[in-house]
Amino acid sequence: MDGDARPPAGPEGVTGYTVRLDARTEPVLRPVPHALYAPMERQADEHQEATEEVAPRAPRWKKALYWFLGLCVLGALIVAGVLYWLQARQFESTDDAFIDGHVSQVSAQIGGRVVKLNVDDNEDVKAGQKLLDLDPRDYQVKLDQARAQQAQAAAQVDQAKATLGTQQAALDQAQANVRVAEADLQTAQTDLARYRAIDPKAITRQLLDTQAMNVKSAQAKLEANRQAVEGARANLTVQKAQIEAAQANLQAASVAVANAELQLSYTHVLAPRDGKVARRTVEVGNYVNPGQALLAVVGADRWVTANFKETQLATMRVGQYVRVGIDACPEGPFDAKVDSFQPGSGMVFSALPAENATGNYVKVVQRVPVKIVFDDADFEGCQLSPGMSVEPKVRVR
Repeated sequence: MDGDARPPAGPEGVTGYTVRLDARTEPVLRPVPHALYAPMERQADEHQEATEEVAPRAPRWKKALYWFLGLCVLGALIVAGVLYWLQARQFESTDDAFIDGHVSQVSAQIGGRVVKLNVDDNEDVKAGQKLLDLDPRDYQVKLDQARAQQAQAAAQVDQAKATLGTQQAALDQAQANVRVAEADLQTAQTDLARYRAIDPKAITRQLLDTQAMNVKSAQAKLEANRQAVEGARANLTVQKAQIEAAQANLQAASVAVANAELQLSYTHVLAPRDGKVARRTVEVGNYVNPGQALLAVVGADRWVTANFKETQLATMRVGQYVRVGIDACPEGPFDAKVDSFQPGSGMVFSALPAENATGNYVKVVQRVPVKIVFDDADFEGCQLSPGMSVEPKVRVR
């Protein structure tokens, strides 16, 4: 019987009942006197008190140990937080940073159909290497036509120069005629003077008049020859102008030939720099237009473009040490330094800059691109491409 169990209450002076089992009869309940049940009740109470006294209690030294360990952990957390703050305040970092490089978009300068591809995706190329060829037949015909016009212009120059020689000879002849006419005039004038000095009775009037007419005729011939000289000179000047015009036509034809040769050279699309082929969108048989992007050549130079908040630039300077962690290179971080700051935030150079002079203005912290260059980092076994994510930490203190 449990210590908490109590027999059911009975008549006055009766504490409980006893059950008597008889094999031949049904169970019969008989009352038990209180005097007999009381010792049992006391024994149960004593057993309960003994059980309560035996229950173990936690020692005080364990409580003190728990408090001490808790204080130690709290102190360690405080010290770690202070050390982290002292270390973190020496750096400015951002996760808005990417690997950058020179990416040249290659396009055709003339229209034409692609007849040959000389490179494949991700292939190494050298500056000046042929990337693809366009159909050159139309441009070859234009070049041949320009060369024919050049030859025609050169012939016109030669013809004009030959004509100039003829005009020069005509001028020389006219000048010689002038000298002959001058001599004839002088002779006629001398004869006339001689006749006039003779006694008029010794000569006839007709002879004197004839001599006077000879003088006038010589003067007329001289004037005619002088006019011929002026005409020859004018023709010579015209011919020189024609030569200059022919030479100008020859020069224009030469320029047309050079332009046709240049257009023909554009049928070979060349690599603008050393690098790797990327983003190729052209195939053999495509018709391309001038300025259409065909592929890109990514140079070998690499640097980091980090977009720092404007509030982080107060203590940043050119030349400060940078520790760059690259997601694609677990062997990092790599040493680098701040190279330069872009003279304007990213919003200024965006395609659609914000118009802050209208409507309600909400201040937004701007970001400024910062160029970070590596210090002769060795990237063997680490493929770096523009656009990869990095996390730079600039030591500012």
